[in-house]
Amino acid sequence: IMDKYQLEKIKTIGDAYMAAGGLNERGPKDGVAVINAAIEIQKYAKEKSKVNISKGYQALEFRIGINSGPVVAGVVGKNKFQYDIWGDTVNTAARMEQSSQPGKINISQSTYALIRHQFKCEPRGAIQAKYKGEIQMFFVEMP
Repeated sequence: IMDKYQLEKIKTIGDAYMAAGGLNERGPKDGVAVINAAIEIQKYAKEKSKVNISKGYQALEFRIGINSGPVVAGVVGKNKFQYDIWGDTVNTAARMEQSSQPGKINISQSTYALIRHQFKCEPRGAIQAKYKGEIQMFFVEMP
């Protein structure tokens, strides 16, 4: 899915997966590809859950959080190198994920401003986010 939408997988952190769009010259910069990838991930999880439940296993559910804005990117490490991104945009994206719900795609005001003409979104209002105060959030409606 990341390759299909020209997104960069940054890292996995426990059961979290961080990816980013618009980091390189070839990648899209409007947020649409990130939303399309998120929708495809949620559709995959829904289909996988049907199979899991039919076999008596637990459903597979993801909370997705998306924010848009500038990041600092670079290689970190002395002995083992790793490409990483950081900054307030990344921290806010983490709060979007934490404030989401299973099976939902939660986006910030800055992402909503980029994609509002291409996707239907449900306003959630201002939601309290750890270390951030209240943030305007929206759920992307799944097609």
